[in-house]
Amino acid sequence: MNKPLRRIAIFCGLLVLALLVRTNWLQFVQADELKTDPKNRRVDIARYAQPRGNIIVDGKSVTGSTIVNGNDFKYKRTYKNGELWSPVTGYASQAVGANQLEKLYDPFLTGDDDRLFFNRTVDMITGKPQKGGNVVTTLNAKAQKAAYDGLGDKKGAVAAINPKTGAILALANKPSYDPSSFAGNNTKDSNKFAQLDKSDEQPMLNRALRQTYPPGSTFKVVTAAAGLESGKYDVDSKTDSEVPYRLPDSTTDLGNEGNNPACKNASIRVALQWSCNTVFAKMSDQLGNDEMIKQAEKFGFKKDAKGGTLDPDLDTPVRAAKSIYPKDNRPQNAQAGIGQASNRATPLQMAMVASAIANDGKLMKPYMVDQLVAPNLNVVEQTKPKELSRPVSSENAQKLQSAMETVVEKGTGAAGKIPGVTVGGKTGTAQHGENNKDNPYAWFISYAKTSDGSPVAVAVVVESSNTLRSDIAGGKLAAPIAKSVMEAVLDGKR
Repeated sequence: MNKPLRRIAIFCGLLVLALLVRTNWLQFVQADELKTDPKNRRVDIARYAQPRGNIIVDGKSVTGSTIVNGNDFKYKRTYKNGELWSPVTGYASQAVGANQLEKLYDPFLTGDDDRLFFNRTVDMITGKPQKGGNVVTTLNAKAQKAAYDGLGDKKGAVAAINPKTGAILALANKPSYDPSSFAGNNTKDSNKFAQLDKSDEQPMLNRALRQTYPPGSTFKVVTAAAGLESGKYDVDSKTDSEVPYRLPDSTTDLGNEGNNPACKNASIRVALQWSCNTVFAKMSDQLGNDEMIKQAEKFGFKKDAKGGTLDPDLDTPVRAAKSIYPKDNRPQNAQAGIGQASNRATPLQMAMVASAIANDGKLMKPYMVDQLVAPNLNVVEQTKPKELSRPVSSENAQKLQSAMETVVEKGTGAAGKIPGVTVGGKTGTAQHGENNKDNPYAWFISYAKTSDGSPVAVAVVVESSNTLRSDIAGGKLAAPIAKSVMEAVLDGKR
C-alpha cells in the first residue's frame, strides 16, 4: 500500500474508532442522563404509551387511565374524587410532570421498575403491551372522607395514624385540587396548573405533611411528658404555679384563657383539662431548653431546619416537613413549651404525639404504602411496621392517657366525646401573626381506645374559617372533625 492510501486508511480507521467511542459513550456513560433529560420527549412518549398502574385504597383504585386521541401520548391519567385523594396520590400530568406517590413510584406504575423485569419479559414474549404495577396504600377511605367532609369550607388539614403500626389512615386538605384538571398536554392543562400553583389559597400545598404551624396548647402534652419523664412532677400533684406567670428574664406576664382560677398551682391533669398556660410555661422553663428539645425530638421534632426541609427520619413516601422545637432563650423556651414562639409542627407530627401516648409510649414510624403489587398480583414489596422511638415510659404514657381522657370527659375537649368509647384529647388555639393580629389556628389532637388498644390517633388544624375570632377554639372547630374521623375508623373495626 502506498503512503497516501495508508494515510487515508489510518484516518478512516480513526474516524470509525471515534464513532465507536462516541456511540459507546452515549449508550453506556450518558444513557441515564439522556434518559432523564426533560427535553427527551421519547421518554415521556414511552411513559404514556400504556395505562399506568393504579394507586389503591381499601382494595379499590382511586386512579385510572384513558385513551387520548390526536396526541403523541396515548394515555393520560384520570382520578376518582381527585380533590379528596390528591394529598395522597399527587398528580401525573403530561404537561407538568408528577409529584408525591405518582412521582415516587413512577417506574413501578409505568412498569419500568427493575422488580418488574420478569413481567416485562413475559409480556414481550407473548406480544402483550407492558403493564404497570399497583401501589397499595394504608389509607382508610371512610376516615379520609370524614376528614375531608369535616373540614367543609374551612382551610386546614387532618392527619390520622394507626398508633399500633404507624399506618397513615387519612391525609386531608382544604382547599384541595383535582389532578384530572391538568393531566393532559395542551395549553388548557398548563394554564390550569399555573392558575392553581399561583393561587393565594394554595390548594396544591399539602398542609397535612408540608405545612408547619405553631401547635399551640396541643404541645402541652409534650411538655407534660417531659415533666413526668424528669421525675420532678406527677400527674395529680400540685405544680406550685402562680397566676399570672411572669416570663423569665422579662417584664411580661402570661395569663390563662378566661382567667380560670383552677389553673393556680394546678396539677398536670387539671392543667391539661383547662389548658393552663401558666403551668406549662413555668414547667418548660424549669426543665430548661435542652431537656425540652430532647423530649420533643423523641416525639419526632427537630432542633432546627438545617440540612433540608424534609424530615429524614420518615419514610420516603411520607416526605413530611420537619417539625421544629427551637434552641432558644429562657422567655422564648417558656412560650415554646405552650406551643408558641418558634415552635412549629405539621399535623402529621401532632398525630404522632397523640399516637405515641395512645400506644403506651411507643412511637411507630408513619408510612402510607402497604404493598407494591406486580401486574400478575404478586406482592413485590410489603411494608413492615417499625418502631421509631419511645418518647415516654409505659407508666407515664398511661398517666398522660388518663389526663387526656379527663380533657374530653370534663374539660375543653368535650366536643370530641364518642358515646361508649374512651377518647383522649387535647385542644389548642395557637396565636398567629405579628402581635397576634391574625385569626388564631384551631387545633385538636386525640385518640380513640378500644379493648384491643387504640386503632386511631388524629390531629386536626383549622387554619381559617368563617367563624368569628372570638369563637375560634380547638374544642369548637377542630374537635368535631377529629371525632368524625375516629368514628369512621371505629365503625370499620366493629
